[in-house]
Amino acid sequence: MTESPETRFVAVGDADVAYQVLGDGPPDLLFCDGMGSHIDFAWESPAYAEFYNRLASFSRLIMLDPRGTGSSEGISRTAIPTWEESTEDIVAVLGAAGSKRAAILAAMDSGPVAILLAAMHPEMVSALILFNTAARYLQADDYPIGVSPDEVDALVEWLTAVWGTDELTRLANPSMADDAEWVHFTSKAIRSSATPRTAAAQFNYNLRNDVRQALPLIQAPTLVLHVQENALVPIAHGRYLAEHISGATFVELPGGDTTTTPELYVMADEVAEFLTGERPVIEIERILTTVVFTDIVGSTERASSLGSKRWRALLDAHDRVVRDQLRRFRGREINTTGDGFVASFDGPARAIRCAQAITAAAGKLGIELRVGLHTGECEIRGDDLGGVAVHIAARLESFADPGQIVVTGTVKDLVVGSGINFEDRGEHELKGVPGSWKLFAVVN
Repeated sequence: MTESPETRFVAVGDADVAYQVLGDGPPDLLFCDGMGSHIDFAWESPAYAEFYNRLASFSRLIMLDPRGTGSSEGISRTAIPTWEESTEDIVAVLGAAGSKRAAILAAMDSGPVAILLAAMHPEMVSALILFNTAARYLQADDYPIGVSPDEVDALVEWLTAVWGTDELTRLANPSMADDAEWVHFTSKAIRSSATPRTAAAQFNYNLRNDVRQALPLIQAPTLVLHVQENALVPIAHGRYLAEHISGATFVELPGGDTTTTPELYVMADEVAEFLTGERPVIEIERILTTVVFTDIVGSTERASSLGSKRWRALLDAHDRVVRDQLRRFRGREINTTGDGFVASFDGPARAIRCAQAITAAAGKLGIELRVGLHTGECEIRGDDLGGVAVHIAARLESFADPGQIVVTGTVKDLVVGSGINFEDRGEHELKGVPGSWKLFAVVN
């Protein structure tokens, strides 16, 4: 557990609203998460702690739990705060934190509250970042991308039944569905934020209201971030926001998860670049990292059979899907090999899940890949990596069948408890590498 900053409270009417402050800034950045948040509990996750510290590396980060969530005052199911009333939570927290003007980062159902705040108090909002959110959810004649009232009824009833369960966590984050440890923690965090019927009552209000009238009034520079295949809030809602906020920037994030670790890290980098003009960079000479090599099976034969023009088009599509997944899982592209990629990751489980996503995406293009993966100490040489760990990862491709990911025993041992399964591929000598190595294939 990473030590969390002090949790403080500010009075909003008869309620107490919890908030935390981390980092020095400038700028001030207020992060308001959606339902399911708990600013105290989240620090028990190293991934969330890293996300918060990443935001605080370029800002003075202010976080809060709005009334009815997490560490803040509970609410009555028959007296859900309106979005207008919820803006008072943010105003009070900013005042208590001594912030006169801040960038607002709002996720999911907190988005409409941030939109109203930016429209009502432009002097307080230096920038607005909206993540996986919508100005309206219900269908209307002028909003065909919404859902029907009957569908909202069914959704609220379903949320009452599954709130805080692994079923909901897996549905909202399909790429992490097999990671039992992550699913368990996330479900527990959601349960800690609100009871099922209280959460459903808040969603019932959120899903039936509309802040589209405020969009033309937003004066702050705005960034809209939305995951491409979000099942709960389809990306069309994000596009609508960007199209109706003057000068807004729209960025599609790859993947289909709501708020998993890869999406959070990508979001942090996008926010940093939007607010400061550059992404955070850590200068290190030697690092412990996970190296991934990918290679297209039978590339020479495919190039010959397709012809240079069609092969180039297919290769370009392959490169796009690989880079999409590297961005999603916070991988770093090190190099390309003509028909493959070299990438690095700061965690082996994330590297494996990215490799699985890459092979699946390439398979949809009719391309089979072999992937090798090893964790070890590497030397940083400008934008490149060197060292024995790189050579080991490069040798593993030859032991993989088409569509398969092969790792060393080092990687297998490091991801114990992640829910990733392996098949023993025996002990082998690797060309140019001393000793023999136990190899394992990832079982999908």
